[in-house]
Amino acid sequence: MGTEAIRAEVSSLASLGDPTRRRLYEFVVAQGEPVSRDMASAGTDIARHVVKFNLDKLEEEGLLVAEYARPSGRKGPGAGRPTKFYKRSSREISVSLPERHYDLAAQLLAEAITASQKSSISIDGALKKSASDFGRVLADEVNGQLDKRASKANVVESVSRVLEAHGYEPRQNGEQLFLSNCPFHALSQEYTSLICGVNHDLIRAMVEELPISLAANLEPGDGRCCVTISGIS
Repeated sequence: MGTEAIRAEVSSLASLGDPTRRRLYEFVVAQGEPVSRDMASAGTDIARHVVKFNLDKLEEEGLLVAEYARPSGRKGPGAGRPTKFYKRSSREISVSLPERHYDLAAQLLAEAITASQKSSISIDGALKKSASDFGRVLADEVNGQLDKRASKANVVESVSRVLEAHGYEPRQNGEQLFLSNCPFHALSQEYTSLICGVNHDLIRAMVEELPISLAANLEPGDGRCCVTISGIS
């Protein structure tokens, strides 16, 4: 998740800091069916024009989604006109600063356990493969941003963007790229060797697929990821 994505997540969560908006959101998600503006107004005792404004804001922030339907039982002029109904969005929002990606760690481990159960490969070997496979996915992201005449600086810039989007916070220092953040920080404190191995396998597999020669080094340091990337200049 890059800077813009984090800002969007924070904005969505901040929207719930407004008491009226939070009250309406809680009312909508507590119902077993989509909620119209009239239903929300009656259920919260909030004026309809206030309900309309705030429900639409929650929709804009991605916390609610809307659909149109004709209410049953309505009679008279305009009875057949579709009404806007709101329900909770399927979007999952979580913000962690510094950025963490424990969901990725869980995914890699789940893949490794599943692969180990289906074959004779050890969990360690399966986890190494899962991490490496994901590293090659990141390499595809990097290479997809480059043209055929990309310079070394272009490649390093693209590497930095992709790593930043996945929580590593890369910082260039001379001929090395330091990763100022470990996306799996809490896990790395208790399972240091395991998590450092995952990071190393992931990033090494990524740089091996790039059009320039870079090296991923297992080089632990205080307050940063255990992997550095050398050969960037």
